[in-house]
Amino acid sequence: MQQHFSLADCDVVGFDLDHTLCRYHLPQSARLIYDSFAQYLVTEKGYDEDLLILAPDGLDFCCKGLVLDIEEGNFLKLAEDGTVLRASHGTKSMTFEEILENYGRREWKHFNTVSGMVSRTAKYYLYDNYFDLPGALLCARVVDSLDQHDGQRKYDFWKDMVAAIQHNYKITAFKENCGMYFPEVKNHPDKYLQRCPESVKKWLKQLKNAGKILLLITSSHSDYCRLLCEHVLGNDFEEYFDILITNALKPGFFSHTPNQRPFRTLENDEEQEALLSLDKPGWYSQGNAIQLYDLLKKMTGKVDPKVVYFGDSMHSDIFPARHYSNWETVFILEELLGDKGIVPAKAESEPLEKKGKYEGDELKVPYFVSKQWGSFFRDRLPGLENAEETLIHTWSCKCISTYSTIAIPSLEAIADLPLDYRFTRFSSNGSATAGYYPNPPRALLPNEDSVTMK
Repeated sequence: MQQHFSLADCDVVGFDLDHTLCRYHLPQSARLIYDSFAQYLVTEKGYDEDLLILAPDGLDFCCKGLVLDIEEGNFLKLAEDGTVLRASHGTKSMTFEEILENYGRREWKHFNTVSGMVSRTAKYYLYDNYFDLPGALLCARVVDSLDQHDGQRKYDFWKDMVAAIQHNYKITAFKENCGMYFPEVKNHPDKYLQRCPESVKKWLKQLKNAGKILLLITSSHSDYCRLLCEHVLGNDFEEYFDILITNALKPGFFSHTPNQRPFRTLENDEEQEALLSLDKPGWYSQGNAIQLYDLLKKMTGKVDPKVVYFGDSMHSDIFPARHYSNWETVFILEELLGDKGIVPAKAESEPLEKKGKYEGDELKVPYFVSKQWGSFFRDRLPGLENAEETLIHTWSCKCISTYSTIAIPSLEAIADLPLDYRFTRFSSNGSATAGYYPNPPRALLPNEDSVTMK
């Protein structure tokens, strides 16, 4: 494996849409997602109405990389070796003694499964993207509520939570204007969506002019994709891409065979008959990476075209693109903004009247370091029997250096670089910080005291 990675060496550049090409105003979108799930649980499933009230600092609970142990009602932050670094029962943090009593100083029982496939099962759920994350806080509050009223020790609320997610995000919800999520984004796109910076649009055109094939691969359905792209890129958004694939149902897009997940054409956002093969560029639905790669071979005239894919979800984008397709992967990690305390340039340049427009909604930005959970990247592990505490990388951090080629806070961070800029890969020198651009997270720097235990 070469030490450096360059976009100039890639034949094909692919992008996820949500939280990659399309950035959201996180405080507003997190609140909307929380409300949309909570509303469903209260009105349709009879849960406590208190769930509808959200404290201003409530979203501090939301931290990417948490795993919900569904049967126990516990949330876990895992170390790279699978031991439990921090935990909460519902929203209530467990003490070090409680963690030892419940989980010991050994690998968590499901760690082998979750770490092998960066997966989810009926027994646990991994929170790794901003569409899911507000649901973590809601689930934790549901556990609190059930404990208070029923004194439960095993929990069966998960099926209701899944129903809430499906109700709000199902493929027909946008068209039918049902649920709370899609109608609200449709009516107030500016409140939730950040427009794509000019530098990124120019960069996309530069990639195309340099002969790269550009892909958009999103699990969003075509109607929502169109709304997002028109808003963030403009009405001519289709001109940026050679191939658009919506309702891709990732990670299955990468792991499924053509028989399991054929491509389909679209007519008026309705999926049509399955295609036996993918013969030309265009806009498609569902599909699989195998047939896409066959088309890319034809388009490039190369036996082994080199593909890089940009995405924000380890579970849906980065792990499967690397593991199943052996693509290069660029991880979009907004936590790199929060970790350094950087204010995004866009926020600084916005006029004051626009900044203040939604101040009533201003909840804590999810990518700033959680007081309850600490750094996304590293944490302190208390020593046993008076031994000194040790600093240990989180499992999330280990996944980044294992499955990503590089990690960046946003596309904007690299849009002004020449296409032949040489990035240092994660794998190049064994350093856990090598692949972060433009800077490694502060928590990973030597002698860094910013890894809080509070």
